[in-house]
Amino acid sequence: MPADEAAILTEVAQILYAIRDDSGVGGEITMSTTFADDLELESIDVVSLAGRLQVRYGDAVNFAQFIAGLDLEAVRELSVGRLVEHIAAALDEAGVGAGAGKVGTPA
Repeated sequence: MPADEAAILTEVAQILYAIRDDSGVGGEITMSTTFADDLELESIDVVSLAGRLQVRYGDAVNFAQFIAGLDLEAVRELSVGRLVEHIAAALDEAGVGAGAGKVGTPA
């Protein structure tokens, strides 16, 4: 079963709200929300995101490898949607449908 991008978006948004709650990030996180301009993520936030994704999705989703495959401009312009698509593709490749194989909690 293909991974459900809407469900993944909800989970990623919950993680991002948990990471950025101290900065007062408001509004809806959508597929077009950018990490740098909209969420103003700092390096420590990215490390926290990577750790939380590891807890949530296990080895099926390797955030560090995903980021390493991007050039500097693509990292600067990275959107939540691009991460969601990566997660969905990684889950599909691993044979894990959305919602299956939960290792931890989303936030």
